Amino acid sequence: MAETWAVLADLLLQREALVCRVAEGRPPRDFAGLYVSADDLDRVLKSLPGIDGPAPEAVAPMRARFADQIAAARAAFAADLDGATPFAELSRAAGLDPAGAEVLALVIAVETSAARQRLVAYLQDSVHLPQLTLGSLARMFAEPLAARRSGAAGPGHPADRAVAPDAPLRRAELVEVTGTGPWAVRTVAPPARVVWHLRGDDSADPGLPPGTARVPGARAEGGPGVVLINGGDAESRLRAVEDLWPGAGRVEAPVPENPAGWAALVREATIGAALVVVGLDKPLDAAARDAITRTTHLRWVLSSALEQPLDSLPPRPWREIRIDSGEADPGDWQRVLGRPPDPQYRLSRDQLKLVGAATGSTDGEISPAVRRLAGGHLDGVAVRIRPRRGWDDLVLPPDDVRQLRELAARHRRRDVVYGQWEFPSVPSTGVVALFAGPSGTGKTLAAEVVAGVLGLDLYKVDLSAVVSKYIGETEKNLERIFGAAAAGDLVLFFDEADALFGKRSEVSDAHDRYANIEVAYLLQRLETYDGLVVLATNLQRNIDQAFLRRISVAIDFVLPEEPERRAIWSRAFPKAAPVEDIDIDFLARQFKVSGGIIRNAALGAGFLAADDGTAITMRHAVLAMKREFQKMGRLRTEAEFERYFELVD
Repeated sequence: MAETWAVLADLLLQREALVCRVAEGRPPRDFAGLYVSADDLDRVLKSLPGIDGPAPEAVAPMRARFADQIAAARAAFAADLDGATPFAELSRAAGLDPAGAEVLALVIAVETSAARQRLVAYLQDSVHLPQLTLGSLARMFAEPLAARRSGAAGPGHPADRAVAPDAPLRRAELVEVTGTGPWAVRTVAPPARVVWHLRGDDSADPGLPPGTARVPGARAEGGPGVVLINGGDAESRLRAVEDLWPGAGRVEAPVPENPAGWAALVREATIGAALVVVGLDKPLDAAARDAITRTTHLRWVLSSALEQPLDSLPPRPWREIRIDSGEADPGDWQRVLGRPPDPQYRLSRDQLKLVGAATGSTDGEISPAVRRLAGGHLDGVAVRIRPRRGWDDLVLPPDDVRQLRELAARHRRRDVVYGQWEFPSVPSTGVVALFAGPSGTGKTLAAEVVAGVLGLDLYKVDLSAVVSKYIGETEKNLERIFGAAAAGDLVLFFDEADALFGKRSEVSDAHDRYANIEVAYLLQRLETYDGLVVLATNLQRNIDQAFLRRISVAIDFVLPEEPERRAIWSRAFPKAAPVEDIDIDFLARQFKVSGGIIRNAALGAGFLAADDGTAITMRHAVLAMKREFQKMGRLRTEAEFERYFELVD
């Protein structure tokens, strides 16, 4: 049995066909609309509203003949509009009145039937017009709505107003008026998404902005409106939406870039009677404000990290909700990963969601998934170092080692100190460490060890990719680094930090001014960064004093003494390397050099021995040390090389 909207549509089409055929005497003809015959001219002249003719008298009896059938069909149709059919639910979601619902029923009926399209082509006397035009709609709904219900006659119902630019049908994007010709021949048709929906297919509208997600659910209670949710991370803001409207369906989308994207978004939300959650990364533009303003049948949620300026908000009543923290709580961990929180990782809900999706690819392990959070975002501006060395590989004075352990503890126990014990996190919960000392004293190695202990990756910032001669570009590159680092728990390592964090100077020209701006920007960015940052420099006195105030842990790396050098030499040769006749005590006692030079000399000795095809001997070690002295421009003395001096002289 046909649905009531289809029955009503067919009766209206049948009546109009008989009016054309019987009352107006218009026979079907080949090539309709391609030329105008003499009979066409006479008939058109008689039908013009400004000329008296027999047409109205001939049409009225034909319309009266269908009055009872159409009235009964309209009564059944109106009753169904209060029901639970897809058409009725769509009409209610769009806020349609009975006239708008009838027009929607008619254009959908035509769109879904080739037979009806041939009939419409006959009604409109043109094979080029198989869809209803604005002129035909105005003609078919000739009586006013009040007259339909009372049975009284009336002078013309403007049915075309149901598809006017600001009518509910158009605001909900359920019909489209196309064409650039005269008003009367512009066609009216439903978008394909509406037809598919009424035929039982729930595929998403292909015009939706990329990245749009649909969450099925019930219709949100409370009626239309605008809600602003700002702060925290995107997942926490969605949690607030779920708390406000439990179980409600929603469409989550970025801001559409064109009118077609807005139309698809509005249409999709109307079809699903869903909330529209729009993620904002900048204030709304005029097109976005207009789209939200005119769709009064929808409830909009504007989600953003920052507050939206008042002048960018649509002129509709709104209320605002502030999210203070986006950190995942034990309930989030249990729901996403089925386990209690890992105190080693402080993840936002956004990050936890990504980790949960990635654990299937990492055999359920959390550490690799956390490490992948920032993967790709920092490529090109930082070098990722996967920590492979631990405390046993680090040879430093005991107090320096204790400070490094305290640095790791500061990062690992932030949730206890700032969360449970409620110490003020001013200006942020981040940790900044300064490693100062000569080159080769273990600053990079220490940063790697700390990252490895924390189970994090170390990202060494590439200054050549960051510093730019163009004004403002350095700040943009740094913002990219800090923004990407915030997406994952990692250790951010700035080597040669005095190049970026140097002292501000007196302003004598524009270059000084912009150099000072870079330093000021870095200081502000460190104030708000919640991760672990390590600054390494050869000259601590070159670091601006404002940065030193922000330092949590400062360690001075000095050249190793003889006991430390002995330990470094003993670990410089791998167990697999063939070593013979190496006097570790002599090397440690005689050569007062850094650990980096010792490792370079051991490596150089290995290559010399490999080229000779022998084991590594003192001869190879001394020759390698000679090369290191040459690189440093340091004199080779007999007092240092003693009995091996002849080899290097």
